[in-house]
Amino acid sequence: MEIKITRTTRPVAKPLAQEEAGTLGFGNYFSDHMFLMDYEEGKGWHNARIEPFHDLAIHPAATALHYGQEIFEGMKAYRGKNDEILFFRPRNNAQRWNDSARRMCMPTMDPDLYCQALNALVDLERDWVPHAPGTSLVLRPAMIATDPYLGVHPSKRYLFFILCSPSGAYFKNGMAPVSIYVEEELIRAAPGGTGFAKCGGNYAGSMLAGERAAEKGYDQVLWLDGKEHKYVEEVGSMNMMFVIDGTIVTAPLDGTILPGVTRDSILTLAKDAGWKTEERKISIDEVYQAAREGRLDEAFGTGTAAVVSPVGRLCYKGEEIVIHNGKIGPKAAYLYDRLLNIQLGNYEDKFGWVTVCK
Repeated sequence: MEIKITRTTRPVAKPLAQEEAGTLGFGNYFSDHMFLMDYEEGKGWHNARIEPFHDLAIHPAATALHYGQEIFEGMKAYRGKNDEILFFRPRNNAQRWNDSARRMCMPTMDPDLYCQALNALVDLERDWVPHAPGTSLVLRPAMIATDPYLGVHPSKRYLFFILCSPSGAYFKNGMAPVSIYVEEELIRAAPGGTGFAKCGGNYAGSMLAGERAAEKGYDQVLWLDGKEHKYVEEVGSMNMMFVIDGTIVTAPLDGTILPGVTRDSILTLAKDAGWKTEERKISIDEVYQAAREGRLDEAFGTGTAAVVSPVGRLCYKGEEIVIHNGKIGPKAAYLYDRLLNIQLGNYEDKFGWVTVCK
């Protein structure tokens, strides 16, 4: 693929002071350039280009705005030793991208093309990859439907773009355990729906529950299944795992939760460490029973943004339980350390997960 590059003549100042002070936050700053590419039915993907960062011009009747034809991905580029810029399992993100695209009736993309686009943009923006510990360059590939008409059927034209955002920890308190409120009324997804796709509507539909949780003093929402409303699914921005009697238990990939790349990586590392893991239905009642009996050892979320986020408090139907004395547990700490240092190139990557930006 030939990529036309137009360099900015007005580079913006990098947030170096914020990086040094540890106040970068997540997704607050954007690099000088962005990648864009068009799709048209009968023509395919074309007009690949890197341009100075700018606002998008979109028709008010664009299908994405009225009917929600939109998907995105969450990825990071890391600054490793010797200043190498590293990607973590980008082809897995490309595969999930295509799964989301098929579900939303949007065009797929050859994973090689997807990875070439990422590499070209990050190579140009490599100075934007922060150096401080705990930081990374967040990558946001996204696709929107652009056909300008008012009618409920798939668009014939699409815009693909990638943004780069130097960021710190996703949660403001870093690895401090988060508090989670179990949603009793609303649902995130149902069988046959779009729960496994990374589309904007899933996140928009979760915001009301998030606001309710925040009003009650909790950081995140834990969703239950949409059919029986009793089985644990996922947290708003993470897959969820519980350590019960030493076994790591997480919900199965049955089409209603996001197939997290970090989720898969954590399960792989846990098995490699010799720990027992189970992907099965787990009811919120089972979690609470294990807590009452002293068998709930740890709880933590996994995701690209936070990597591993320990859970210190969980509230369901007004009953709050404190997990591992409100501190990070040994399994969560080990898995976070292993995965992050593989991503940074500090530990042996025997799974072939890390690729170098060239």
